[in-house]
Amino acid sequence: QVQLVESGGGLVQAGGSLRLSCAFSGRTFSSYTMGWFRQAPGVEREFVATINWNGGRTYYADSVKGRFTISRDNAKNTVYLQMNSLKPEDTAVYYCAATLFSYSSSREKYDYWGQGTQVTVSS
Repeated sequence: QVQLVESGGGLVQAGGSLRLSCAFSGRTFSSYTMGWFRQAPGVEREFVATINWNGGRTYYADSVKGRFTISRDNAKNTVYLQMNSLKPEDTAVYYCAATLFSYSSSREKYDYWGQGTQVTVSS
C-alpha cells in the first residue's frame, strides 16, 4: 500500500518562500506520476502541479505558474514543491498524491493521498 507523508508547511509572509516535501513508500516510486493539490476552507480541492515518472514533464495550474516548481528525486522517493513569491490566496492545506496514470491534473485520477500540510501566507 502506498503511503505519502507531506512536510514543510508553515506560516510565511507574502512574497516569501516555502519548500514542501512528500515522502513516498510502499511501492516503486518511479512508477508513479505525482501531483500536488490544495484545499482552502469552503473550497473544493484544486490542482496545483504534476510531474511524470522521471521528471521530464511537468504541468502547473495557471494560478501558480512561474512561482511554483515541482520536482522529484527518485533515489530518495520524494517529490517537492518549491513555492516562491507566495500570496495570501495560496493559503491552503497542500496534499501530495500519486497515480499510475501517465500525466494528469484531475484529482479523480489519483489513487493515493497524503494527510496534508498547512501553508498560511500572511499579508
